[in-house]
Formats: sequence, C-alpha cells, structure tokens
Amino acid sequence: MPSTGSRRGTKKSQMEKNKKTVWITGASSGIGAALAKIYADRGAKLILSSRKVAALEQVKSECQNPENIKILPIDLSDFDAAPAKVQKAFDFFGRIDILINNAGVSQRSLIADTQFDVFKKLIDIDYLGTIALSRALLPFFLRQEGGHYVVVSSVMGKYGSPFRSGYAAAKHALHGFFDVMRMEHQKDNIAVTMICPGFVRTPIAMNSLRGDGSVLGEDDLATRKGMVVEDFAQKMVRSVDQKKWEVSFGGKERLGVYLKRLSNKLLHNIVIRSKVR
Repeated sequence: MPSTGSRRGTKKSQMEKNKKTVWITGASSGIGAALAKIYADRGAKLILSSRKVAALEQVKSECQNPENIKILPIDLSDFDAAPAKVQKAFDFFGRIDILINNAGVSQRSLIADTQFDVFKKLIDIDYLGTIALSRALLPFFLRQEGGHYVVVSSVMGKYGSPFRSGYAAAKHALHGFFDVMRMEHQKDNIAVTMICPGFVRTPIAMNSLRGDGSVLGEDDLATRKGMVVEDFAQKMVRSVDQKKWEVSFGGKERLGVYLKRLSNKLLHNIVIRSKVR
C-alpha cells in the first residue's frame, strides 16, 4: 500500500504537469482542436494558433477554463514573422513548456500533374514554417532550461505513397531536422517527440492541394475510416507525457513504417497496388 507521502507526491506531480503552458499550431480544427480540449481539461495554459481566428475562438469557447487560453494568429509561410510571434506567445504567460507543431497542409496529385509552386508551398508550410517557428523558440527554451518540441509528422514522413510526393518529402525533412535538434539539445533538457499518424478523421483530405494549387474540397474513404480524432489525441498526449522520441498510430498503414525496415521493395509493391488516394 503506497504511503501518504507517495500519494501526495503523485498528486503534486500531476498538478505541476497541469500547470504547463502548451502552444498548439493548427489548432482551429482536427487534431489541434482535439488536443486543445484535452489540455484545457487538465488545467494547462494554452496558446492556440492558426490563420483562422474565428475558428480558434470557437475552439476556445468549447474548452474548459477559457480564461487560461490565448489566441495567436499565425501564418507559417511568413518566416520573418516567427521571432515576433514567439515573443508574443512567451509574453502571454511568461513561459512555454511545450510547442506542438501541428499545422500543415496535405496533397492529392501525381508528380507529373503538380506545378512546382505547389511543391514549394508544401515545403514552406509543412517544413520551413515549422522549423522557423521552432528555431525562434529555441533561445527561450535554453533560457528557461528546458522545453519540449512535439511534431505531428505522418506515416508519410517514414515512407511515401502516390499522390503525396511533396507532402511526404516535407514530412521526411521534419524527421531529419528534429532528430538533430534532439541530439544537439538533449543536454539542455529539451525533448523532441515525433508523432506519425496514419489516417485520422480530420479535414486534412478536404483541405489538401491539387496539382494546380486549388483545394481538393472533398473527403476520401481512407480518412473517413481512420482513427476517431479524439481517440488519436488521447494517445498522442500520453506519448507526449512520456516524452517518447517517436510513435506511430493508425491502422494497416502504420505497418508500412515497420515493413520498410524489413523490405523497402516489398513495401513499394504493396503501396502501388493499394487503392488509397
């Protein structure tokens, strides 16, 4: 039977966890909105960011303890604005403990049908915008002697699939950058967690880019059959609590991460035979 002191220690540890300040990008819908509600229920202080202010305000209104939630509009493709955005985020609560890099855009187009500007936009938002924001936050993490980068990548950050070439490339790049971030700053009490979801029931397919840069505007069967977003968010938060280095969640698409280690050629043949779009 645990001692009274042990129970008090556990309770105190949980209270300290709940006092953390969490900054979530892409918080206006989908995974970001689900995460906001979980962290709000825990009593965390939240900073919610995306380009859609009205949607962020709606998410805030659906959260517990809205007085502990700040809205900070951000456009990840505006790299030069990152330092000022980080300073403003820091000034809200005087500390940022966790940055959840969740914002991004996907793609549904063949390479031959995709304009170069679409590839550039995917890299600008999904990769360069994320590292611009994370790099701008690094001096604050160093001064406060700790912090936690959480990056919502994808199983596409581990292997590719037709119709997602630019998206997969950007997600692969995130792994390279943040693996090095972990190596260089583990000594500074800075953690990195890479989250690699498969299909999750979010608007990601609906908001994907076509080859000409227009928005797809329609859902797909694989996404509709994916993980319930609230279930995924709960699993993700547990992984963040445990400061795991890298985790993947999903259905059979998740198996591709492990199959690639066994036989890249076998994975290739399975993927090109699949009907996933």
